[in-house]
Amino acid sequence: MEMQGSRTIAATQQQAWEGLNDPEVLKACIPGCEKVERVADDRFNVGLAVKVGPVSAKFAGRITLSDVQPPQRYTLAFDGQGGAAGFGKGTAKVELSPAEGGCQLAYAVQAQVGGRIAQVGQRLIDGVARSMAEDFFKRFDAQMQQRYAPAAVAPTAAPARPTIAPWLWIVIAAAVAAAAFWLLR
Repeated sequence: MEMQGSRTIAATQQQAWEGLNDPEVLKACIPGCEKVERVADDRFNVGLAVKVGPVSAKFAGRITLSDVQPPQRYTLAFDGQGGAAGFGKGTAKVELSPAEGGCQLAYAVQAQVGGRIAQVGQRLIDGVARSMAEDFFKRFDAQMQQRYAPAAVAPTAAPARPTIAPWLWIVIAAAVAAAAFWLLR
């Protein structure tokens, strides 16, 4: 499966980068996200509970970061296991750039699924993935609007603070999509 797109986010590039690295924001934006924990500077463990139709399952996943260039871009590799439901793995490239009214977030994901989830029709899998990605972006944009007043969208220097790498949100969204694919089998 391949998926790409872009969205304008109502926050500066730095604010969006920080939001994408905030575990509480990620948990609020990713449907079914139960945990996000750093296990190394470039690796994270993620837990998700997903329900698709009558099927529900818990998935455990790993995310590995590379080519991290704050606050502009990163590449991440992800893999997740859902037991009997199957697995998912892939890569995602995410880029943030300044734009009028906030920043532009562009992404390109390549993923594959296996096990029972792979037996679901590709059109259904693609539809679920796009729906979950759209849900994530709506929630993320709402979180950014809550955190930053419209006047704060003007470029400002944001204070540095330790956060989870920004690539994590796209990996989680991809893992959620892969989990949904597995469950749809």
